[in-house]
Amino acid sequence: METQEIISKINNFLIDEFELEESQLQPAASLKETLEIDSLDYVDLVVIIEKNFGFKVKGEDFAGIKTLQDFYDYIIKHAKSN
Repeated sequence: METQEIISKINNFLIDEFELEESQLQPAASLKETLEIDSLDYVDLVVIIEKNFGFKVKGEDFAGIKTLQDFYDYIIKHAKSN
């Protein structure tokens, strides 16, 4: 799966599942403040990632993910190595 395809897939599920506007999906956007993704949403994200990208997510992996770009990078790294 190509990088742009992964980013597109991520953006689509963020728009669909979390009712975000496409204009909110800027790489520098903070997951918590800008996108308003809270701790319960992280559980949903884990399920969606595992279903869409086929790799297991560890809760501690999210500790370093602050921005949408961090989130993209995390998924790209793991999806390509899977």
